[in-house]
Amino acid sequence: MFLRVARHTNDLERIENFYVDVLGFERLGGFEHHNNYDGVFIGKPGLEWHFEFTQSQVVAKHTFDEDDVMVLYPKTIVDYDKLVHKLTQHNITVIPSLNPFWNENGKMIQDPDGYRIVISPLKAVISEIE
Repeated sequence: MFLRVARHTNDLERIENFYVDVLGFERLGGFEHHNNYDGVFIGKPGLEWHFEFTQSQVVAKHTFDEDDVMVLYPKTIVDYDKLVHKLTQHNITVIPSLNPFWNENGKMIQDPDGYRIVISPLKAVISEIE
């Protein structure tokens, strides 16, 4: 099965820069003026998933709550530390999570649209499964 997570935004360029420059994903492709939408595909080559962000004349109306979270698990603690350092370099503010697990096992941030993202070391996944 292939997974695409699609989301509409009001600032495609800012979203692309955040997910590529800050979080370290890659631009896999994109399109312009397709049924009045522009879009970009962001992820990592060779994986069976990616993000699709689109923008059109229709204003995005984001609705979510504090427990709507996307969690990213860098593969190694070194990768985790590098990403947390990159967040600091880009002045990305770490915010508290409503769920105490994420405060103990990662760093919560928000993307330019306000969606919450947790960066968590892979060891947190292992402890959840065990």
